Amino acid sequence: MSTAIEWRRDLHAHPEVGFTEFRTASRVAGALADLGWEVVTGPDAMVAGERLGVPPEAVLDAAYQRAEAEGGDPRFLPAMRGGHTAVVATLKGPARGRAVGLRADMDALPILESSESGHRPTRDGFASRWSGTMHACGHDGHVGMAVELAQRLAADPPEASVTIFFQPAEEGGRGGRAMAPTGLVDGIDLFLAVHLGLSLPTGALTPSNDGLLANSKLRAVFHGRAAHASLAPQDGRNALLGAASATLALQGLTRVAGHQTRVAVGRISGGTSSNIVPDIAEVLLETRADDGAINADLEERARAMLTGAAQMHGLTVEVELIGSVTTARADLSAAEAVTAAGRAAGLRVVEPAADSAVASDDATALMRRVQAHGGAATYVGLGADLAGPHHTPGFDFDEAALAPGVDFLEQLIRT
Repeated sequence: MSTAIEWRRDLHAHPEVGFTEFRTASRVAGALADLGWEVVTGPDAMVAGERLGVPPEAVLDAAYQRAEAEGGDPRFLPAMRGGHTAVVATLKGPARGRAVGLRADMDALPILESSESGHRPTRDGFASRWSGTMHACGHDGHVGMAVELAQRLAADPPEASVTIFFQPAEEGGRGGRAMAPTGLVDGIDLFLAVHLGLSLPTGALTPSNDGLLANSKLRAVFHGRAAHASLAPQDGRNALLGAASATLALQGLTRVAGHQTRVAVGRISGGTSSNIVPDIAEVLLETRADDGAINADLEERARAMLTGAAQMHGLTVEVELIGSVTTARADLSAAEAVTAAGRAAGLRVVEPAADSAVASDDATALMRRVQAHGGAATYVGLGADLAGPHHTPGFDFDEAALAPGVDFLEQLIRT
């Protein structure tokens, strides 16, 4: 079994959501340090104040303790306490050589993985051991490819300097924006983020995807007043009713002609019992658009709807931005380099799948930072046949896609 598959399966069995990737990040840092890569971790690899949607301290502590008990690397864990789970590893080439940067995201999703016998991770014994959390987007494969690539390059160093940005909290658009301001990408000449799947078959490669949407993720908490639902309903202020009204209103948010836009409510919760007027309720939602200004307008109007729903029911509401993603466009030179390397590695170069053009990824924050400092960047789709769609309990990808993916990255670096 290849290194990429071994790592992929280990991480798939031990999934960690954004800013709790203590086991994953510490093991990555240890593995690359042992190979001779220069490793930066913890607060030095990300700007703490730029993180959005950081889990509560109790959640972070529990995840940290679990990582300690489940094979986290003790050399690197302490620097990561509190959710500082970024890792930046560099293998330096000649002083005047080209600098190549690669993004590998590490986080999983809050999804209960399928236990069906036909689901390969379940059948083959590497399904999630941590119920309610799952790698359902291919990030475990991204890390696996990056570690195998690091092994190859350490064994036979290239002329180029190579930096791998192991990014936390891609889901929700939180980790890239926290890593970009460190300046660790500022000297990169060629940067790419590679994503498995994206409706592309195994063996296919998309050199660029300029359709990634800007994204704002919001948490709205409605506050009302509890009361007996039968004896004194008039004394209550129903927070759940306000949240439900806001949810319905958001679905009717006017779209923008000529642009791709999305509005979605992913979770609504509140209340304690059928005979108690709920005094608190929470809504998690997002807006997306193919233009940053249009997304900002959608976000502003969504906030107004949340406030209006609260006022309508005599409530107050707190709205918090918990994730934010911008757009980015690929540089032609970067896409051309990817095309050449992909073909040399035996991959078939294709156009992006239509449905991948409405996704979002906060690698765009790193791409824009690289471009602002004179480098070229692109977002690459690497084909992998899927057993189930992204972000679903039955998600799984064809592991045969990993080896040619590593070959392609090595070819790109050595060209």
